[in-house]
Order: sequence, then structure tokens, then C-alpha cells
Amino acid sequence: MTFAPSDRAARRLVITGGAGFIGSNFVRHWCDRYPTDRVVVLDALTYAGNRATLADLEAGDRLRFVQGDIGDRALVDQLLRDEQIDTIAHFAAESHVDRSILGPAAFVQTNVVGTFTLLEAFRHHWQAAEGDRDRYRFLHVSTDEVYGSLRETDPAFTETTPYAPNSPYSASKAGSDHLVRAYFHTYGMPVLTTNCSNNYGPYHFPEKLIPLMCINILLGKPLPVYGDGQNVRDWLYVRDHCTAIETVIHRGQPGETYNVGGNNEVRNLDLVKLLCGLMDELALQYGVTLPQSPSESLITFVADRPGHDRRYAIDASKIKRELGWEPSVTVEEGLRQTVAWYLQNEAWWKPLLSPAYQDYYSQVYGT
Repeated sequence: MTFAPSDRAARRLVITGGAGFIGSNFVRHWCDRYPTDRVVVLDALTYAGNRATLADLEAGDRLRFVQGDIGDRALVDQLLRDEQIDTIAHFAAESHVDRSILGPAAFVQTNVVGTFTLLEAFRHHWQAAEGDRDRYRFLHVSTDEVYGSLRETDPAFTETTPYAPNSPYSASKAGSDHLVRAYFHTYGMPVLTTNCSNNYGPYHFPEKLIPLMCINILLGKPLPVYGDGQNVRDWLYVRDHCTAIETVIHRGQPGETYNVGGNNEVRNLDLVKLLCGLMDELALQYGVTLPQSPSESLITFVADRPGHDRRYAIDASKIKRELGWEPSVTVEEGLRQTVAWYLQNEAWWKPLLSPAYQDYYSQVYGT
């Protein structure tokens, strides 16, 4: 479901991290839905940011792209002032657990200090605004990982589940969530937080599970599965996530948190096998010859990730009950679309397999 009030006034947005996976999908979604809105993308273009993802929108003057750091207060102040911004959709984050284990400092800097800088800049901009301040919004995109790990029989995470982060990544996101909450309760700032489950879909950097498996199958490389492969995740198609964020910006109550999930709990090993079957089927359809078939023969178990959370599950009943949103794509449908996208878009993903990426891959999975 998407929501657009009939008397809706145009918005002027900064979308942070808009060249990343979820951010770029949201930029595309918003530009399609609201072609008269002003959209400014702020992205530092670190390893996971890819400006080429938005090249067609830039060429058509659908958005302004600014390369810069969310921690650069002077730059953020200038953007908010010059562009007369009334909405921030904050996606920018270091987001990969494995990388947070190898180098946690960047996660604290971006996810905690960077979010603080954005909040301070937006607070001063909002407080100084003339006219309709009620339309201002700061939407903070977070993760279900802040809630910790569930046992097999535990109920799903709700918005009141106590925080119990278990990795440097999730701890840094928990810190940013607490800052956002504090800015509402202390300053009355119109903030909103969404905590989502694992996203998947097009334009996903190849270090994450689903794109990694798709690309390794296409290259005939082993498919590394951590531990026994029985870890459970709830999978949310990224375009469903985009409609949820749109709905929260329009209808969410300032100060509130909304869990966003896909209602698709799947064990990692089962997910990989499903991807293998889809790749074998769709490769034939698209005329692609796979280096090894069946793809399932590439599955290789590797040493488990340190502190690997066993299960995540999202209870998204609040956003359905209060805002009328629910996911529309099943995991089978979404994975089919995702596999087809990787089969057809080698020109997008192949340049990302850089020497730096290969070095990271060797550190995590060995050679």
C-alpha cells in the first residue's frame, strides 16, 4: 500500500545514503511517485555507494546529487538552508555486520556521530523555519538487529522489545535510535523511526547474502553458508520497504517507531537453496550458461560469524493497524524478480568486484 493525500503539498527532501541499496531504491520510488518534489541526494560514495545507480535520474534533472559526509555540519546546514528542506529521509549508514567486526570505528562515526550531526542541523533549521513547521519530518531508517537475537519459540520483535544489540553494527544503530528518540522528547522535533527486517532486491552491493549468492552462482564460485545454515531472518522486498517509509512520512505520528517486516521468515540454508533453484531455472530463460549446474552443488559451509544472532522476526502489526501498510510481495515472488535482475544487469554488478572487495571477501571467507 502507498499513501498520497489528495491535497498533498510538494515536499523538499534530503535523502542521505541515496546512492546505496535501500536509499537508491527509495529515491527511484519517490521520484516516480512525486515528480514535482525537490529531491537532493547526499551520499559520501563509500564502497557501497554507487552513483551510477542514479545516473538516469540525474541526467533527466530529477534530482540533485551532492557528494558529501553526513558528519560535515557546514555542508548539511548549507543544503538545508539553500534547498529549503522540510524532510530528511536518513538512510546513510555503515550496515554490514561482518565489516563492523573487522573495523567498528567507522560504524560509530557514521551511524552515531553522523546521525547526531544531522539531528542537530535539522533541529536548528526546523526551529528557525517560518511558515508551516508542522509539515517538517526527520525519518530515521533503522534495523531489527537492535533488538538482539530470538530463540525459535520467542515471539517476534515489537516496538517495545528491549534493545539488546550483539554486534558493533547493531550497537551503533541502537545508539542512533536513542538519539532520535531523545530529540523528540527533549526538543519536540518531528522525528520518526522505522526498524526494518533484512531487505533484498535490485542494486544490492554484492557482500550481502542474496546478491553474494546470485553473483557467486553466475561466477561458479562457492556459496559460503555460515555455521549450520539454520539462522532465521525475516525478508522484506526493498520496494515494499519503500512504500512503508513513504507511508510513515505522510501518516506517521512524530516521535513514534514503526517496525517494518516482510512476514517471510526463512532459514539461511533454505534461502540459499531457493536461490539456487531460481537461478538454474531463470538462467535457461535468459539464455545464460551457468559455470556449474546444479547451482546447489556450490554450497559450502564455513565457520560461523562471531556472535551470530540466531533468529530475527518482525511483528509489523502496529504499522498495519495505525497506518494501513502491509507488505505485498512474497519472498518467492521477490526472489524471482531479484534473481532475474542480477541475470540481466551484469554491467551494474561486475565493476563492483574490485580488488578491495576481493580482499574483504578473503578476510571474511578465506580464499
